[in-house]
Amino acid sequence: MWFNAVVARMTKLGVSLWGSRVLSVRGRTSGQWRSVPVNVLTIDGERYLVAARGHTQWVRNLRAAGAGTLRVGRRVEGFRATELADVDKSPVVRAYLARWAWEVGAFFDGINARSSEDELRAAAPGIPVFRIEPA
Repeated sequence: MWFNAVVARMTKLGVSLWGSRVLSVRGRTSGQWRSVPVNVLTIDGERYLVAARGHTQWVRNLRAAGAGTLRVGRRVEGFRATELADVDKSPVVRAYLARWAWEVGAFFDGINARSSEDELRAAAPGIPVFRIEPA
């Protein structure tokens, strides 16, 4: 958890570590803004958020809100989010692990960037993935 705190602090100050952003999304019951550091993955011009820790509170909030903001320093970008179907997640999860396995690999229960398509498809229900686009 100390690593998340350091990444969040640096990102809020305007230093993006390995593509980090501070995700803010309205809470689904409180309506208050909640924030967490995330890694934004870009593949062929499309941007994605992958929930390495599974169905977390930010995932539930983003599903309910459908939109949020990403921040680096003073730059804040609004976005809309669309959750990917399980059958569409494999290439995104593979790319995410290829880039950030050193940071988040422990949360992926034995799969990695070299895992088979069958292994990635089997793991897909536990790994929320959102395509994001400007609001």
